[in-house]
Amino acid sequence: MTPSFVVTFFQDAISMAGMLSLPALMLGLVVGLLVSIFQAVTQIQEQTLALIPKIIAIVAALMVFGGWMLGQMVNYTQKVFSQMAMVGGG
Repeated sequence: MTPSFVVTFFQDAISMAGMLSLPALMLGLVVGLLVSIFQAVTQIQEQTLALIPKIIAIVAALMVFGGWMLGQMVNYTQKVFSQMAMVGGG
């Protein structure tokens, strides 16, 4: 196992984590921004008004993008196991 292999392995892992979390985080960010603008305009400062729509948006994003996320994770896991077999000499 060379240092470049380890660096590449962790770079791939970090990029996969970012790619899988991006849809839910971006939708939560957009909904949070819209709710914040709504609260600023109407001067309603209720905490649950900011939290509940974000939770619903993130759950919806996970439902919509869940199949794609699972496919990406399965492909990545298969790639990791095949690399481990090559590194392990099997």
